[in-house]
Amino acid sequence: MKKIPCVMMRGGTSRGAFLLAEHLPEDQTQRDKILMAIMGSGNDLEIDGIGGGNPLTSKVAIISRSSDPRADVDYLFAQVIVHEQRVDTTPNCGNMLSGVGAFAIENGLIAATSPVTRVRIRNVNTGTFIEADVQTPNGVVEYEGSARIDGVPGTAAPVALTFLNAAGTKTGKVFPTDNQIDYFDDVPVTCIDMAMPVVIIPAEYLGKTGYELPAELDADKALLARIESIRLQAGKAMGLGDVSNMVIPKPVLISPAQKGGAINVRYF
Repeated sequence: MKKIPCVMMRGGTSRGAFLLAEHLPEDQTQRDKILMAIMGSGNDLEIDGIGGGNPLTSKVAIISRSSDPRADVDYLFAQVIVHEQRVDTTPNCGNMLSGVGAFAIENGLIAATSPVTRVRIRNVNTGTFIEADVQTPNGVVEYEGSARIDGVPGTAAPVALTFLNAAGTKTGKVFPTDNQIDYFDDVPVTCIDMAMPVVIIPAEYLGKTGYELPAELDADKALLARIESIRLQAGKAMGLGDVSNMVIPKPVLISPAQKGGAINVRYF
């Protein structure tokens, strides 16, 4: 059995394994087999791995020094599918991205500066360049802080992310269909490629408020089928082809804000 050093870290509203690329095979098929074994892919609960049985926790960040002069490190994101033995490296993940800077500093890929270290990151999945500002007082990564985000209990040190070229990274256009509004299954949607291709769906057109509990939405098989139908059509219209085995475009339900902010958003 081969031992692979791994850091389990939360990034944003996700959690996953952070690995150095040098510890993994260069061959993609062999690499993906290892990632699936680490996560326990193919089992609903991922019992034989550390994935946690949820897409938000079945994620891997693969980090290496970058050969691109515009970046300090390269970051390849891998979504390890829970219910199937499959790995998707098409999208970026901004949540896991927020942990890349700290991991790079802790592993000596970039020297820390006080009080903040700016880590220049190239996302291999999309070709996007991002600057991550990591709190490093006295040259040491600070994890404790007062920053709070929805969906995560407690607080932590903030990580500021600046996307330098996020528009049209997958399709070459902010609006890949050349329309601001498209209709799929008689539902008006907006298809946008900004950091990640998404299809934005008004919740009311699917008979929802957008404020249902996650368990209620996940249990509504008819709703999920409608969303998937729209997603598949949007993928083709956006020039992504058959997206049935891809996690992009991400479907997003929107509704009016009720508790502050400008809009309420539910990701699937």
